[in-house]
Amino acid sequence: MSIDVIDLRDFYSRRLGIVARQLINRGIKERWPGAEGQRVLGIGYPTPYLGLFREDAERCIAFMPAAQGVLKWPTGRPALASLVDEFSLPLPDAAVDRILLVHALEICDDPAALLREVWRVLAPSGRVIAVIPNRRGVWTRTENTPFGHGRPYSRAQITDLLRQTWFTPTAWGEALFMPPYAGGWLLKSALMWERAGVALSLPFAGVHIVEATKQVYRVIPAKRERARLIPSLKPVLVPSSTAATRS
Repeated sequence: MSIDVIDLRDFYSRRLGIVARQLINRGIKERWPGAEGQRVLGIGYPTPYLGLFREDAERCIAFMPAAQGVLKWPTGRPALASLVDEFSLPLPDAAVDRILLVHALEICDDPAALLREVWRVLAPSGRVIAVIPNRRGVWTRTENTPFGHGRPYSRAQITDLLRQTWFTPTAWGEALFMPPYAGGWLLKSALMWERAGVALSLPFAGVHIVEATKQVYRVIPAKRERARLIPSLKPVLVPSSTAATRS
């Protein structure tokens, strides 16, 4: 299900990818206008979007899954991107304040396990934004973009997944209402498509942008085991020492 990091880089270097990044960045910035003094982590292929926070954040790093590959980021500066096992992130508990998931959950073989690892490294007051392909969107029906790979989600499926992994969804947004074609007039009218889609609450956006918070005191179901009564051996009368002496 994974997509190669070279294909991701090539997509974001083309006109369609540049416009997609700008539109998704608008949705992310609405939720997180800034990240001053925050520790920000991106997982998947988040580097086209981490530029929003790199200058203001206390630290800003990118983790890319081993199956996908890694590219140096940022270019011309000390590397802030690393190749990792997404199910065993090289961070202590509660190490970061905000986590951005892009090209991550839909590509991952076990998204629940990934989110549990995200929960572990996220601070108690931390927040997560996940950019996830919309199951009803046009972008998931073509493979000429990364959003057409992996498993798309409906809003209900995302909500169930987050709650199962101890997160609470707090805000929703959508992006990429325009069709995924690189025609000149479509790209020029991309912002008009976005505004119309948001104003009319159209259900066919290319991606969901969902923000969630960590449930610090999560509910752990208690399973009571029934006590099994094992019958003891039949009691046997043992002669006392006095009776044995008399005999």
